[in-house]
Amino acid sequence: MTIYRRYSAQYPTNVPVRDTRPLRTRRPQQVDPSPAWMQPRQRRFSCLPILFLLLLICLCLGGYLLFPMRTNILLLGIDYAPRRSFLGRSDTIILMHVNSLEPYVGMLSIPRDLWVNIPGYGENRINTAHFFAEGAQPSSGPWKTIETIEANFGVRADYYVRIRFDGVREVVDAMGGVYIDLPKPMAGYPAGRHHLTGRKALAFARNRTGSDDFFRMEQGQLLIKAMLKQMVSPASLPRLPLAANAFLKSVETNLPPWDLPRLAFTFLRVGAAGIDNRTITRDMVSPYTTSQGANVLLPNWPVILPVVQDMFSR
Repeated sequence: MTIYRRYSAQYPTNVPVRDTRPLRTRRPQQVDPSPAWMQPRQRRFSCLPILFLLLLICLCLGGYLLFPMRTNILLLGIDYAPRRSFLGRSDTIILMHVNSLEPYVGMLSIPRDLWVNIPGYGENRINTAHFFAEGAQPSSGPWKTIETIEANFGVRADYYVRIRFDGVREVVDAMGGVYIDLPKPMAGYPAGRHHLTGRKALAFARNRTGSDDFFRMEQGQLLIKAMLKQMVSPASLPRLPLAANAFLKSVETNLPPWDLPRLAFTFLRVGAAGIDNRTITRDMVSPYTTSQGANVLLPNWPVILPVVQDMFSR
């Protein structure tokens, strides 16, 4: 016994000291079967890295959907032109401003007979800028129209979208028609809700029976808003691929594909009813007959430019 205790004192081990008590008085001892360094450690997981990653994703997504904040887009509806070409006058001219941060979407319709200075061609109707440039060099029509608008209105369009009128008919038919709500009688239709096929939708947008080009611009904006509203509705999702295919076949644009989700998100936030649609009205122009006998509209810039400034400075 003495030797064993002396050995244990000199060489400490995990072996317990021999118990000399009778067996009936002993209590079982719990002995750790393995040393501490061999026991598994409890791992604690922190949620901070996951939260940081989610925050980073949200910041990147928010930055993509909101920036650049302001975008100007020129919408051009080209009159009937030779097939697979855009050689025609831009009878529909809408300058659109999109502010992703506010959010805000504004559309300003410009009369096709507005008498302006076309850089390189002199004074003429604004809708001829596209025709002159496109005839001289294909695909240059939108850029000449953008240059003309910047020279006269002081607003530079970042992108353009141009569509032939026959393309509007194909897009509406691919959507299964379009429902349009008229606040008052227009183009031969009474006030209320109407379902228009592609042919009827195009006739509605171009109709000037018993009216003038100012009514025509208003009708065109109503049709565009109705199409946008229907495209983002859940009921139109099954027809969206057909409408997109018809749209791509009839439209030419320099909008980058990665900008489309950002613009679509802004339209969803604003809603069709929230779009600020305006036109250059009759009190902003003066009827005029040129020396060649053409009936045109002279712009009243002191009245027009404040409206442009209010819309495109947001």
